[in-house]
Amino acid sequence: MKPYIEREEEQHGTGRKFLYRTFHLDLVDEELVWHRDKKNRSVHVLNGNGWQLQLDDKLPKDLTIGQEYYIPKMTYHRVIKGDTTLVVRIENI
Repeated sequence: MKPYIEREEEQHGTGRKFLYRTFHLDLVDEELVWHRDKKNRSVHVLNGNGWQLQLDDKLPKDLTIGQEYYIPKMTYHRVIKGDTTLVVRIENI
């Protein structure tokens, strides 16, 4: 089972597709595993305090509402649980 709820949305007129993921606080930390994706991703933080993103061989970075984060394809990464519900918008690029 995934540690998030996901919905997909297409931006009208552009054909761009976004994934919206919501990570609730009742998830268990062990559900947030190291993984990698097959495509480059742009992650935009819509909501959430205290969450962090850690890329392979890097220190964790705070996820800030309104900021974009780039994750290169096939790069191991993970999310570290914060204090409030996290909502992100993901675009494969």
